[in-house]
Amino acid sequence: MKKILFIIDEIELKYFEFNRLVTNFWLIKEFLDRDFKVSISTKNRLMIENSAAKVFCFESYVKNNDIFYEKEEKKCKVNDFDVVFFRPDPPVDTDYINACHVFDFADKEKTLFINDPHAVKNFNEKLHLSYFSEFAPENIVTSSKEEIRKFTEKTGEAIIKPLNRCFGSGVYYLKNGDKNENSIISNLTNDGKTLVMVQKYLSGAALGDKRVLILGDYVFDECVKKLPGKNDFKFNTHSSEFFRHAELTLREKSEAQKIAEKLSKAGLYMVGLDVIDEHVIEINVTSPCYFIEEINACNNTRFQDKLMDKLLNFIDYKMKVPTGVC
Repeated sequence: MKKILFIIDEIELKYFEFNRLVTNFWLIKEFLDRDFKVSISTKNRLMIENSAAKVFCFESYVKNNDIFYEKEEKKCKVNDFDVVFFRPDPPVDTDYINACHVFDFADKEKTLFINDPHAVKNFNEKLHLSYFSEFAPENIVTSSKEEIRKFTEKTGEAIIKPLNRCFGSGVYYLKNGDKNENSIISNLTNDGKTLVMVQKYLSGAALGDKRVLILGDYVFDECVKKLPGKNDFKFNTHSSEFFRHAELTLREKSEAQKIAEKLSKAGLYMVGLDVIDEHVIEINVTSPCYFIEEINACNNTRFQDKLMDKLLNFIDYKMKVPTGVC
């Protein structure tokens, strides 16, 4: 029996029950239902002792079709586990980066990491979109207020984003000539000291963005469209009324396939792309939501079955392949 460790977000541990909106809980429940031993922890419970990565963790279990965890905390070596899912939510701040550093002291010949914390640490979900500029909307990454104003003047409309947050936090719409433009730019750039991403606004954003799901080199056909919230230009409310069935175009699937192949080689296996007008606007690698509940509702299916079958096959394959071979 394989032993699995999930590093989840602190708020997920605090309210640990089978919340069907949370991808981690779907995965934990499915592993437990398939008789795997699953432990859970958070990034602040990681440590280094005698030059070895260790973790204080809790064993999870299923009861009455729900998930729970034993309240007794155990100290284990990270390498006691066959697979580690590293999925804390952003912000990717100093605490987050230091947690990633801990895994430098684990033997990757013994344990498979999904996603590899070293790769997560070295890949910014916004900034490194520029690796795939041919698939992305026109954009710049800068802290210069003047450069941002020039970009907005050129494009007419733009989106400005912080580089280390998630779920639309700190994302603003900019319109050339708007009286709030300078204030927003100053605020997001910390008055010209902090790098941000600025993207050309895509008109299709009014109709929502697609979430494209990747596992290793595989791109799922199943996807959903996330609709803008009420009185907002972006998705910001995780509620069923803001999701619709969606299908990938041939171009979107081709783009996603090329991205998947490159990221998989770097150790970024579970990835979610946000796509508008066949342009990739963001590459989610920290704790990408697979929207299992929403895909099931929109497609009358059990997406968790297909996802877990693919995931278990992927784990078996990766654990048989020598490190460095893709």
